Amino acid sequence: MIENLFTKTVLIGILASGIRLATPYLYAAIGETFSQRSGVLNLGVEGQMLIGAFAAFYVSFVTGNLWLGLLAAIISGLLMGLAMAFVSVNLKAEQGISGIGFYLFGLGLSDLLFQKMLGTVETVSGFHPIYIPYLSDIPIIGEILFSQNILVYGAYLLVLIAWFVLNKTTLGLKIRAVGESPEAADSLGVSVARVRYFTISLGGALSGLAGASLSIALLNVFQQNMTSGLGFIAVALVYFGGWRPFAVMGGALLFSMVNSLQLWVQVLNIPIPSDFAVMMPYVLTIIALVITVQRARPPSALTKPFERGH
Repeated sequence: MIENLFTKTVLIGILASGIRLATPYLYAAIGETFSQRSGVLNLGVEGQMLIGAFAAFYVSFVTGNLWLGLLAAIISGLLMGLAMAFVSVNLKAEQGISGIGFYLFGLGLSDLLFQKMLGTVETVSGFHPIYIPYLSDIPIIGEILFSQNILVYGAYLLVLIAWFVLNKTTLGLKIRAVGESPEAADSLGVSVARVRYFTISLGGALSGLAGASLSIALLNVFQQNMTSGLGFIAVALVYFGGWRPFAVMGGALLFSMVNSLQLWVQVLNIPIPSDFAVMMPYVLTIIALVITVQRARPPSALTKPFERGH
């Protein structure tokens, strides 16, 4: 039965769903890339995603307007990002511990809101595929790349924007300077606190958007702990990609393609233990991290609070 994996229809399905499944990883990982490039490790990504996923789903479910749901997700993620920025920048808390605290807060609050405001699993009619004229008609490629929903297109466009901002703009130069040597950046008149507030808040907003892509674009439902570790994988992808947007995208695609493969393995009833199939993407991620992280150099000031005069 394994030969069924190599039919044209299945291969197109694996690639198309792999492109689609990378969406939440990309939003969350690109947001985390900005945060880490400025020197702040945010392990609360998963909690921000859960809050964003619930906000998007609930607002869409109540109003019937997906765009309002998307806005609610961005705002909720932004607010959590601002809270994280206050704890990291103003209070100078240990970033790893505070990040785990925000993750647990998001997990618990999203669970509580789900039980009190929904009570049971509901569904919404999420974002539908947008077929790009002419491009979607290209055999095979059109079906894989140009027949996706708007949040998928947005995620890949975000990678290009992030690369441009970080490498070709004054803002990007300030972010990189703050992440490498906040003392030097401060001596040149760059506000370290302002830059870090911006990047952490942006990361929170994008994490909220990542959650929305799950609840109103990919799965069209909300359920407890629906991210299932996805936020932590997004943090790992930043290390995998060496803090470079296009390399982060490569890692996200690698993970999502393997994830797509294991889903098709289960759909086709190929005689591989289901637990092993589910485990495949995570094992691959660990192997990839072991190979790549040793060669990558993180921003010099990552996880280090900044105090003027020290």
